[in-house]
Amino acid sequence: MSAASAEHHDHDDHHGPAPGLTRWLYTTNHKDIGTLYLLFSLLMFFIGGGMALIIRAELFQPGLQLVDPLFFNSMTTMHALVMIFGVVMPAFVGLANWMIPMMIGAPDMALPRLNNWSFWIMPFAFTLLLSTLFMEGGGPAGGWTLYAPLSLQGGDSFAFVIFSIHFMGISSVMGSINIVATIFNMRAPGMTLMKMPLFVWTWLITAFLLIAVMPVLAGAVTMLLTDRFFDTSFFSAAGGGDPVMYQHIFWFFGHPEVYILILPAFGIVSSIIPTFARKPLFGYASMVYATASIAFLSFIVWAHHMFTVGMPLAGEMFFMFATMMISVPTGVKVFNWIATMWRGSMTFETPMLFAVGFLVMFTIGGLSGLMLAITPADIQYHDTYFVVAHFHYVLVPGAIYSIMAATYYWLPKWTGNMYDEKWGKIHFWVSTIFLNVLFFPMHFVGLAGMPRRIPDYSMQFADWNAVATIGAFGFGFSQLIFVYVVFKCMKGGEKATDEVWEGADGLEWTVPSPAPYHTFETPPPIR
Repeated sequence: MSAASAEHHDHDDHHGPAPGLTRWLYTTNHKDIGTLYLLFSLLMFFIGGGMALIIRAELFQPGLQLVDPLFFNSMTTMHALVMIFGVVMPAFVGLANWMIPMMIGAPDMALPRLNNWSFWIMPFAFTLLLSTLFMEGGGPAGGWTLYAPLSLQGGDSFAFVIFSIHFMGISSVMGSINIVATIFNMRAPGMTLMKMPLFVWTWLITAFLLIAVMPVLAGAVTMLLTDRFFDTSFFSAAGGGDPVMYQHIFWFFGHPEVYILILPAFGIVSSIIPTFARKPLFGYASMVYATASIAFLSFIVWAHHMFTVGMPLAGEMFFMFATMMISVPTGVKVFNWIATMWRGSMTFETPMLFAVGFLVMFTIGGLSGLMLAITPADIQYHDTYFVVAHFHYVLVPGAIYSIMAATYYWLPKWTGNMYDEKWGKIHFWVSTIFLNVLFFPMHFVGLAGMPRRIPDYSMQFADWNAVATIGAFGFGFSQLIFVYVVFKCMKGGEKATDEVWEGADGLEWTVPSPAPYHTFETPPPIR
């Protein structure tokens, strides 16, 4: 190779940073792409959060005061689509891009150019989605599930919504193929599957879930599209179709999707708790099998979202028992995290606070989920604010807290600087207080019968709605602390050491290593 061509080849290498903006546009470096995903997710977090604040401001008191009811419905629909597809999923993919190659000893992701493409589809998809708010007839107003026939009533923006969902799906599937290819083909010698960090395991299983269910969503929304514009009758009873069929197809995607939103969180928490308890993870193999069990069971519980559609009793019984079974592997995970902390030398830096907050509040969400699994009870709770309380307790202290925990935990590794610990802790406590002020009252108004997705409500629900709205604004504005801490850390600060977390021996316990000294009767030796 001549000197000139060698120099040219070196310039083409995807690890060489190109100058300025082109570096970010053309990058195939997994760390750059991980950073792009995380920053995109942060931007969408504030857009989706703004929509939530519009919803809560309208619900501050009974009556219609701030927004048109149709716009209110658009906000509930868009808030969910943005938060799920624009915040939680891109943030997890960003963490996967950053950490998986480093955790398995790979030089980069297996398919670097595909990686670049799967990111750059996302900003276009969300520009398309958000642009529908400015079209005649307004944005989508059929709820995030886009149930037929309600979603078919929308204006011309409907086609753009469907198109943007296709884009999001393509991005997710490509990212997942990349993750699977990387994990199977690029592990360092000696890194067997059962020695992989749990974050890598949870992402491997999540990637398979995504590849399996994203095409199902694509099929469902394409049928909606042809019903709307090409006179088909998949979901129209007048033409021999069935709107309940849409629900079956949607939730066959939708239920595995909710596990896609939480499994990577399990992997993050399984990395953080052992570090700050200074003990290996308790029950590594059982954690892997529990994750795989949750993924398998997620495919056979979809109709628990549909207990009120008039299914045969045998169907309701099956879906009730299958749903209750999911709580078993989830319980195994919670037990193992608690057992990891048991008699550990724990310290409570910010990542550990978020991980413990995750554990406590995610468990509350899990328990209300178990209540919703019971068919006769669910028929009462269905479409009330109790359901809203349930899934927000799973997704906010679950998915969002784990992303924040991961950010604080790995920021020193990413930037070389320590973040401001004092402000990190303030962020945790302020967020946690307001989060519970926001979502806990929803259990009460839901059990009392307040329906969800309605811009007006009865007088008896006024007090708790006012409380929840105060919580919402407190929680929303406290996230500005997070932005401050992250950007301050990116700009500079105290240099992080090789052993970032003091006293953790510089180790992130990930593999089934010899058990440390704990007989559970005698205290462990002092190091």
